[in-house]
Amino acid sequence: MSLRPKHAWLSHSLIGMVHVAALPGTPGAKLGVRVIAEQAVREAMLLAGAGFDAVLIENMHDAPYIDGTQGPEITAAMTAVACAIRAELPKLPLGIQVLSRGHREALSIALASRAQFIRCENFVYAHIADEGLMAKAEAGPLLRYRKNIGAEHIHIYTDIQKKHACHAITADLSLEDWVHGAEFFGSSGVIITGSRTGQPTDLADIRTARESTTLPVLVGSGVSPETLEQTLLYSDAAIVGSWLKFDGHWANGPDPKRIKAITAVHAKLRASHAKP
Repeated sequence: MSLRPKHAWLSHSLIGMVHVAALPGTPGAKLGVRVIAEQAVREAMLLAGAGFDAVLIENMHDAPYIDGTQGPEITAAMTAVACAIRAELPKLPLGIQVLSRGHREALSIALASRAQFIRCENFVYAHIADEGLMAKAEAGPLLRYRKNIGAEHIHIYTDIQKKHACHAITADLSLEDWVHGAEFFGSSGVIITGSRTGQPTDLADIRTARESTTLPVLVGSGVSPETLEQTLLYSDAAIVGSWLKFDGHWANGPDPKRIKAITAVHAKLRASHAKP
């Protein structure tokens, strides 16, 4: 029996990022959980209404991040946010990411909120990130945890050569090697990015990933209306975050004009692919 669940909704898809406001106990925290959840619901509904195929929530405003096990207040708050979004958008595919390396927490949140997927930063191979040395690959313990809690239906999409990180210790590995490693260890799909948030993803890297695996390939940074067609030429989904915000900066609120611009391009691409 395959470890990998089916990807019924993932086909040239547009996934919108909701950067959840700073959670309790983090340096930037200013809002209560109820207000944070209400704000996230509004953003998710804005994206869904504009035509996004899925939403991925992430606690990016919690910087600087703590690497590894997250506090119970983070898990509780993100669960409240995810469940609030699920209540308003019961059919929209939903994803969870908990920074940094909160993969077990993300799986627990996904299970409680009936989310479809999580994003995992260091599924295979070690690297050095902003938070320090990430010396442990998560695949083995994470897939066992997924099995133990009955969450095998939840996809685990995994970053390849994670952004905001140094990969000198794995410099002898090609991107193709990384993809093969992720596939061998049971990834549900691979995420290709630029070197940092908002940085365009090299089209050659996307193509290499596509040619290296039968797994879904997702692109996780630098997607814009201008790059969307080429991005989806070799990938199954584009994760869009920074470009959707005012001035194209991830920390700002969502800009309805930008959201409309990228969904309009996406709709045209869908229509052209649907033609016989």
